[in-house]
Amino acid sequence: MIKVTINGITVEVEAGSTILQAAEAAGVKIPTLCYIKGLFPEASCRMCMVEIQGMPKLVTACSFPAADGNVVFTESERVVAARKGILELLLSNHKTNCFACRANGECKLQDLCFKYGVKESSFEGERVDKPIDDSNPYFTYDPNLCIMCHRCVNTCHKLVGVGAIDTTKRGFAATIGTAFGIDWNNTNCEFCGNCVQACPVGALTYKRHDAYRIWETTAQDFTCPLCPEHCELELLIKKGKVVDVRTKEGVICCVRGRSIKELTDMISDLMTANIIKRVAED
Repeated sequence: MIKVTINGITVEVEAGSTILQAAEAAGVKIPTLCYIKGLFPEASCRMCMVEIQGMPKLVTACSFPAADGNVVFTESERVVAARKGILELLLSNHKTNCFACRANGECKLQDLCFKYGVKESSFEGERVDKPIDDSNPYFTYDPNLCIMCHRCVNTCHKLVGVGAIDTTKRGFAATIGTAFGIDWNNTNCEFCGNCVQACPVGALTYKRHDAYRIWETTAQDFTCPLCPEHCELELLIKKGKVVDVRTKEGVICCVRGRSIKELTDMISDLMTANIIKRVAED
């Protein structure tokens, strides 16, 4: 075991733990955009950069191994300045039409910009207006809102094990897409929706999201009854009606439990039988 001090809080963690894991043990929240718990860190968004006493450069907390005696600052003046610069870079080619965005109110980029007081980007340059991919029957991909964090790609490849999407091209032309740009319907995509839930912004959104905004809903835990896996889900309820289904963090759900009419019909039957009626009324 090693001892690490995070913002004045000293904790003991196992040798080989990252700074981010040490911060979690200390109850300190470090912002991330690309990080997925349980996977090898991407360390591409740079939002989790922190300052370690005695080190000349900031380091990414998600990938940097903690050492015994480390003294870490997660909100120092240097760290805050770096995060503001990162957010401005992300906004340099990001459409900030937040009110019209399906992810309004549940966008991590929006939350971080608000937290650090970033309203616009000071990096002016050519903006790329890319076509929206609406070929998937369940969700939409808007590359103009994508921050290239690769959470969707890593989820599809490493958690679901399908690999239907990947990063194509480079620079401002980079986008998330299918092999050779073919329609989503003609790929090996299983429409499980895990990539959509992994997206921290409004680039990947369910089409059914047009029917609600997150602040209009209440969440209720629910165990999917459609197969022996019994995934732990969360129902989003608006005015007594289930408007969306999402999984708990780290749980993989299939298209049956997330998208098709079978689940919503079963939920309606349960509500009719007064099994979850009280929750819906709440």
